[in-house]
Amino acid sequence: MSLPRAYLEHVAIRVKDIDWHVSFFRDVLGLGIRDQKPADGAVPRQVWIEGGVQLISDPKFDGPEARCAHLGVMVEDMAGVRARAAAFGATALPAGPNWLVLPDGLNVEILQASGNAVAAALAINPRA
Repeated sequence: MSLPRAYLEHVAIRVKDIDWHVSFFRDVLGLGIRDQKPADGAVPRQVWIEGGVQLISDPKFDGPEARCAHLGVMVEDMAGVRARAAAFGATALPAGPNWLVLPDGLNVEILQASGNAVAAALAINPRA
C-alpha cells in the first residue's frame, strides 16, 4: 500500500488589522493578493495572500490562543482522506464533508487537487 500524498496549501490566521497584514506581506515580502472576500454578515473579510497565507479579519481578537483558524490541505484522494480521517476520530464540520475537526479542536479544510498538482508541489525543494 502506498502512502497518501498531500501538501499544505494554506494556513488561515485571525488578525486584528487585516489591511496592515496585507501591506506587510506585499511591501516587505513581495507577496500579493491571490483572492479576497468582503465581509458578509456573519462571515468576516478574508484575504488570501500568494504563498499560502489566508488572513481572516477579527478586530476583537486579543491574544495568542486560537490564532490559527484552519489548515488547508491539498490532497490527491479526498474520499480516501475522509475515510482515513474518520478512522482517526476526525469528524466533519457543518461547513461540509471536506471540513474536519480533529479531536483537539484543530480544523482542517481538505481540498481536492487536480492532475499532478500534489506531486508537483512536493517536488519543490525550498532548501535546494
